[in-house]
Amino acid sequence: MQGFRFSQYIPPEDNRTPFEKLLEAFMEILVHTSGDVEEALDWLRQIDEEYQLSTPDYTMEDFINDLKEKGFIAGDGQGQGFKITAKSERVIRKRALDQIFGQLKKGKSGNHRTNFSGRGEEETADRRKYQFGDSLDQISMTDSLRNAQIQHGINSFRLTEDDLEVRENEYKTQNSTVLMIDISHSMILYGEDRITPAKKVAMALSELIITRYPKDTLDILVFGNDAWQIKIKDLPYLKVGPYHTNTVAGLQLAMDILRRKKTANKQIFMITDGKPTCLKIGKQYYKNSWGLDPKIINKTLNLAARCRKINIPITTFMIASDPYLQKFVQDFTAANNGRAFYSSLDNLGEFIFEDYVKNRKRRVR
Repeated sequence: MQGFRFSQYIPPEDNRTPFEKLLEAFMEILVHTSGDVEEALDWLRQIDEEYQLSTPDYTMEDFINDLKEKGFIAGDGQGQGFKITAKSERVIRKRALDQIFGQLKKGKSGNHRTNFSGRGEEETADRRKYQFGDSLDQISMTDSLRNAQIQHGINSFRLTEDDLEVRENEYKTQNSTVLMIDISHSMILYGEDRITPAKKVAMALSELIITRYPKDTLDILVFGNDAWQIKIKDLPYLKVGPYHTNTVAGLQLAMDILRRKKTANKQIFMITDGKPTCLKIGKQYYKNSWGLDPKIINKTLNLAARCRKINIPITTFMIASDPYLQKFVQDFTAANNGRAFYSSLDNLGEFIFEDYVKNRKRRVR
């Protein structure tokens, strides 16, 4: 019996320059420091001491100078200090896209396909007989002429209605998405960083839509005691606050945003790690962090049901595993007829990618 011969594993040679190695680490750290350049550089210096990313010929000071010259940071390191630029914000989003949605590289971009055929924007390989009412620009002349030749011959060539074949096209649809991000204190509670993976997913999703589905719309909001919109460029700077979780405020704002959209497909993604614990009644906040408060939960479930009535599915990504939290998500999902995933932090991006693609393939009449 022939066996196998194994040789010692030799890791591939890293041909990156010191600047490229330091830049990759720097961009990753910036997400954790919420865009604080000074803090990120302090972290990078500590990492450099341990892993020698710089060299005697290329020091940390050289790296900082290159960051300024190449337009990644602005400022002089004094007074107000350094700040990242729009270029760095784009690079951070692109890195998040590559890290989380890397498998999308094999996919097509810029369209939402439905399962209906007809006069659409993208031609398929399917053909069918001409029917009254079909547009003339759908007729496949090559196939129609071939049919005429086969059925009538060359000598008595004629083209009849029975010879005509029509190309099947696919409609392209647009999608409007609202991404809700929980920034309550529990997102960093007990020393577990849940906000950084949530930010990465948000940045990856935004970069995905900007670059590959430009006809879509993406609105991002954060919710704690209240809910408010943020811009895509603000995502790297997102921080957790001393907030409770007012899911109702987030859903109300998301519904208001989507109500103004004219697209056929509308959906909400919600990334959270806990149950609703807060309501705003008038100008006062009603808060209860213990257990599942019926007053808060019922209001939240009512909004989920309202979204269902106006055809807005909600996909919930619960990054916690407590049984009573799962029970809330089950009830919430049933009220909305939506989807829910109980995911670890590592799999959060993969779940969003899979569900986003599935939602894009919904039928639209």
